[in-house]
Amino acid sequence: MPSTYILVAGDARIGNLVAAAAGTRITAVVVGTRAVADAVAASAVATVVWLGEPGENALEAFAGPVADVVAAAAPQLVLASTRPSDRVLAGAVAARLGAPVSTMVSEVVVSGDGAQVTRGVYGGIAQEVVAVTGTAVVILDGGASGTGGDAPVEEVAAVPAGVVVVENRPAARTQVDLGRAQRIVSVGRGLKSQDDVAMVEALAAALDAETACSRPLAEGVSWFTKDRYVGITGQHVSPDLYLALGISGQLQHAVGARGAGTIVAVNTDKDCPYFKEADYCIVGDLYDVVPALTRALT
Repeated sequence: MPSTYILVAGDARIGNLVAAAAGTRITAVVVGTRAVADAVAASAVATVVWLGEPGENALEAFAGPVADVVAAAAPQLVLASTRPSDRVLAGAVAARLGAPVSTMVSEVVVSGDGAQVTRGVYGGIAQEVVAVTGTAVVILDGGASGTGGDAPVEEVAAVPAGVVVVENRPAARTQVDLGRAQRIVSVGRGLKSQDDVAMVEALAAALDAETACSRPLAEGVSWFTKDRYVGITGQHVSPDLYLALGISGQLQHAVGARGAGTIVAVNTDKDCPYFKEADYCIVGDLYDVVPALTRALT
């Protein structure tokens, strides 16, 4: 059976990675606490290799030992999430193996002695299929925590590089990680006033969703912070539900949400481009539709 190694740095949310590795034997290499290792063991992987308690060491300091573990196995596929520490581990593995790294990936198929990778190019407006011989290193959105497993945890002694955490400083403002969101309510130019953001936030609260926006509302009028902007040059998201309110669906925005499981578009224009992308389309004014949906959900 083909083998996949999943790299985990301090965060057990690897559901999308496990799904991408379906049909292969999955080994997770975990840098983090024992609690993280145990959570990964419950994520339908076959084996967990845990590098021990990190203590004061930075997670990235384990990149060398992680590369050693993966290089010794020489798997056909290595998966890591888009989180910064996971990307550092992936880079170390790729350098050790002399393997290419693929990002903006929508599909991975392991076969023979390599893998076929479908990835976005030109900011995601097109796709190309690449055949990788040897080990393919792929960066994907980690998704939610996996379930349905009870894998053994094997502890491996590791000597990290001399990088320790001496201080943690909270950010000046809280940033949202839309990559974690299972539901997103996004709004565009159909919103007439910054005061009306509260109406969108009320619907998001009723759905237990995050709020997001198209580029003009973040970079034009600054009604939303830039970490909530979805598009080619913004966030690329893959929630279960993406609700697009008053967004025309131009390519610049739509590419950022194409990973969503279900897209619902609300627009007054029955010919808007988003209606060709969406699974469900509502022709109507968001000022009528949003309050009605909020009432129905509360």
